[in-house]
Amino acid sequence: MLYFIPTPIGNLSDISFRSLEILKICEIIICEDTRICKSLISFLNSKFNVQIKPKKFISLHTHNETQFFKNITLDFFDKNIAYMSDAGMPGISDPGSSLIKYALNHNLSYEVLPGANAALVALVSSGFCKKEFIFMGFLSNKGKERQKDIEKLLNNPYPSIVYESPKRILSLIETIVNLEETREIFIMKEISKKFETKLRANAKDLFEILKNTNLKGEWVVVLKEKDQEEQMNFLCEKDILELDLPLKTKSKLLSKIYGKNSKELYKKLLLSQDGIKY
Repeated sequence: MLYFIPTPIGNLSDISFRSLEILKICEIIICEDTRICKSLISFLNSKFNVQIKPKKFISLHTHNETQFFKNITLDFFDKNIAYMSDAGMPGISDPGSSLIKYALNHNLSYEVLPGANAALVALVSSGFCKKEFIFMGFLSNKGKERQKDIEKLLNNPYPSIVYESPKRILSLIETIVNLEETREIFIMKEISKKFETKLRANAKDLFEILKNTNLKGEWVVVLKEKDQEEQMNFLCEKDILELDLPLKTKSKLLSKIYGKNSKELYKKLLLSQDGIKY
């Protein structure tokens, strides 16, 4: 069996008893960083007095996943194998998702265990959660793409969650201040650790607070949804298509929504009068 095992996001006690029992029977552990994983296993063995002794650790990350899948054969999975992310739920913004797809494509048996997840902890802690929410993972770190991601984030109709590094958290909040300084934001880091930090304020006030805050640690950012009145004023594809405007103008407006090339959208509009098909 291939097991996807959630790892602690701060406190070692976040690991489940079931996860410990399964790790004891696994011969191979696939992980993002073998050094981090070996260290975690050592801590777990010491704290819970268990005997987790895999025969092999294999790394799988964004830079080697193509080679990883080229090198393995289906009989590799005839053993009990665990996949562990560096921290948190496997497959959420980590290479575990590609291993899930591989298992599905090759009819391999696998099981995903429940466990700690930073995004959900922060969402519930924010007080913004009602029913729906949107998770966007890590935003792009490139200029124009990042700007589009942030604009999309601000226009989401539901509370939205993103992960952010300590190097970019301040610039992210500053960009939001420049676009919508009154938007309510909740941020959290060091979840379940001794120095867990939770901050909630409008973008402008939060930026001032962060200037005098230790930014070290991975951040989870939760934005309150856009006000309903503002959402009603937001143009969607249907609204734009119904406007009495030239197709070229419509394609330029749609390119702002979808972040796609306006010329490509123009060609699609020429072929279809019912909207753009993706």
